Amino acid sequence: MSTRATEVQPRLRPVSEDRGLGVRGTQPTLKRLEAFAQATHAPIGFYFLAAPPVETMPIPDLRAVADESLTRPSPGLLDTIYFCQRLKTWYPEFMQSRHEPRLEFVGPAQASDDIVKAAARMLKTLGFDLSARTGHFGWGDEFRLLIEQADAHGILVTVSGAVGGDKRCRLDLWEFRGFALADPWASLAFVNGAGTKAVQVFTLVHEFAHLWLGRSGISDPDPRVVPDEESERWCNRVAAELLVPLDILRDEFVPRASLELELNRPARHFKVSRLVILLRLHDVGRLSRNELRVAYDAELSRLKLMQARGGGIFNLTLGSRVSKRFARALVVSTLEGHTGFTEAFRLLGPNTMASFDRLRRNLEVGY
Repeated sequence: MSTRATEVQPRLRPVSEDRGLGVRGTQPTLKRLEAFAQATHAPIGFYFLAAPPVETMPIPDLRAVADESLTRPSPGLLDTIYFCQRLKTWYPEFMQSRHEPRLEFVGPAQASDDIVKAAARMLKTLGFDLSARTGHFGWGDEFRLLIEQADAHGILVTVSGAVGGDKRCRLDLWEFRGFALADPWASLAFVNGAGTKAVQVFTLVHEFAHLWLGRSGISDPDPRVVPDEESERWCNRVAAELLVPLDILRDEFVPRASLELELNRPARHFKVSRLVILLRLHDVGRLSRNELRVAYDAELSRLKLMQARGGGIFNLTLGSRVSKRFARALVVSTLEGHTGFTEAFRLLGPNTMASFDRLRRNLEVGY
């Protein structure tokens, strides 16, 4: 929990004595304190503690972060992880009640496994090879296809750029890109939707690699950074190989071509962003580490400029707070009477029967 959100320790006074609330030196009423706690995403009890609590990361932190400000998780990040953990806790019972099988691909991989073979196994499971990508022309299309394939194979995919669905409280892209919660009955991949689709595709594949390892964890905010953690390095390399196989890139690589050409041509061929191609050009020796950093920053600036001009391809997104697979399961369970509406509202977000019914119709779940 952020110090800013917990350093104030107000004393309550009766509402009847709070006539001069706008005057300096008065104390807040319980109602105002509750509103403040909700706005700062902090439990109200925190404001009565003698000292700010120290909250640790509830899942393994695999980031190679040198910035001290990122070593202490923000309230938004913690809220997001806790929410996804609640989804992960609910889902296995539903799976088992339907006699659904375990996810066999979760856990058997090792960080010492061959990168090319591991990427090939993931491609085969997800059905996301080059032939499957044919006909998809934008990174938004690629991202949706990848989510659909994962959903079909039992992975809960959640994408959001806001805390608790509140558009006013955005997640910090420079704190984390995503995280994975690995479980053979309920594996979940979360992607920070505050970034562009071009970045989100790589992040999602990276989180899938974590699921193949059977290891939960939060991912580094910058894919150019070489992580200290062996599993994080492995996931980066597998994600890059899955999206752009190195052998094929080498065969098509033109050493004397301009960098601009060597970005556009393979990006169209592999149906990935130029950011991913930059990473792979570094892997084949076309770019040094410093050249990669400069070119990557320039490409990010180009994408942001296109977005500012209304380019439409790289729009930021708030995404979907709950995966469709999970939402469908919870709606079915609620309609069957196994889950109460109060619990369904808490996990899904809609807080009225009308909004719940709209969600039911969108998911094509009948009575």
